[in-house]
Amino acid sequence: MKGGCFFPLGAKELIKLPAGSELFMLPGRLAVGYDRAAQRCVVLEPKGYFPVAAFVSPGFTITYNSSFRQLKKCPSLPLFSYAAVCFYRGEFYVSALRVDRELRQDLRLMDLRKVRKNTAQLKKVFPRNRLIKHLENCALVYSCPAAKNFFLSRYEAPLPSSPFCNAYCAGCISYQPKKSCPITQPRIKFIPRPEELAEVALYHLQNVADPVVSFGQGCEGEPLLVAGVLEESIKLIRKKTAKGIINLNTNASKPQALARLFDAGLDSIRVSLNSARETYYRRYYRPRGYAFNDLIQSIKVAKEKKGFVSINYLTMPGFTDSLDEYRALKNFVATQRIDMIQWRNLNFDPLKYFTLLKINIRRQELLGLREIIHSFRKQFPRLAQGYFNPSRLRMKRKIAQTQKRSH
Repeated sequence: MKGGCFFPLGAKELIKLPAGSELFMLPGRLAVGYDRAAQRCVVLEPKGYFPVAAFVSPGFTITYNSSFRQLKKCPSLPLFSYAAVCFYRGEFYVSALRVDRELRQDLRLMDLRKVRKNTAQLKKVFPRNRLIKHLENCALVYSCPAAKNFFLSRYEAPLPSSPFCNAYCAGCISYQPKKSCPITQPRIKFIPRPEELAEVALYHLQNVADPVVSFGQGCEGEPLLVAGVLEESIKLIRKKTAKGIINLNTNASKPQALARLFDAGLDSIRVSLNSARETYYRRYYRPRGYAFNDLIQSIKVAKEKKGFVSINYLTMPGFTDSLDEYRALKNFVATQRIDMIQWRNLNFDPLKYFTLLKINIRRQELLGLREIIHSFRKQFPRLAQGYFNPSRLRMKRKIAQTQKRSH
C-alpha cells in the first residue's frame, strides 16, 4: 500500500526479513490481499485473517506499507514504520531496500550482559554524571541501540542535552499530547552540564577507533535551544582531543547559534526533514518561532564553516516517491550542496500521515522509492547515501569513491 492505494508486489521489491526486525498485528484494520485469478486487490473478512506489518531493522528503507482497510473508529497506529510483509517457503520477506551495510545497530552484535556490566562500571567511574544514568535507562529499559553502543564502546555515542523543543512534530517519539498515541521513549528532564557532556564524549572518543558523538537524540528536544551548553562542552572536548567526529542532529532552526558551534569545533550536522517543500514540512514539524528559511540558512552556515551536511530524510511510501517531491528533493540537494542523504523511515500511521498533511495521491506519478534512491546514485555521484551518521574514515572513503567514479 501507498497512501491508501494497493499494489501487487513483484519479487524485485522483496528481501528476506532482516535480523532484528519485528512483526506487528494492526488492530482495527482488515487485511487486503491480491487475488491473482481476479487480478484485483480484495479485502479479507476478519475470520482468521489479520493485517501484519514489519518494523524493519536500521539500515533498511521500506518501499511499500502493509496493505489494510481501516474499520470505523480504529485507533491510530503507534510511532513505528509499517512495511509490507509476506511469507514464502518458510521465510518472511519485506518490501525494503538496504541503504547502509554498516552493522552499527545490529542487535546480534550487542551483548546485553556486557552492556549491564559496563553500565555498572561506568556509574562507578563517573558517579556524579547524570547523563550516564540517563543513558543507562535508554539502553536497559528502552533498548536504545545508540545508548547500547556507548556502553559497548562502539561506533556512535549519543549526547542527549535538551528537554525543550521549538517544533511540535506530529510524530515526535519523546513527546505527545494526552489522548494521542504513546511515546516511544520519554524525553530527558534536565540540561546536562558541559562537564557531564564532555565526560561522556571523551570516554567514547578515547575508547573507539573511529568514533562519532552526537547531540540531538530521540529522547530529547532540540539541542540548539541549549546551544550555550553545547558550545562549552565542545570546547572542553576539543581542548583534550581532536579525534573523532562531533555531530549535531538538529532541526537547524538557529543559524547564528550553529555558527558558534562550528567555531567551537563541531564537525557535522544532520538536518531532519520529511519534505523538501515548505508546505509539507510545516504541516508535519509545526515549527514554533522559526521558519523553513532558517533551516536553509543553517545549511549555508555549515557549508561556509566547511562542515559535513547530511539530511535525515524521513521517507513515506506514496509521498517521498511522488514526482513533485522527487523533483523538489533533487533541487534541494543540488542548490544546498548536501553531502549525504540518510534514507530513514518515518515512524507514523501511514494513512493518518496523508490526511494530516493533506496530500493528494496521483497514482500514475508514483515513481517508487527503490527507483528514486537508485536515481540519486546516478545523478549525484558525489552524494553519500546511507542510514547512519558517518565517521571520519567513512567520510574519507566516500570522498575517495566519488573521486574515482568521476574520473
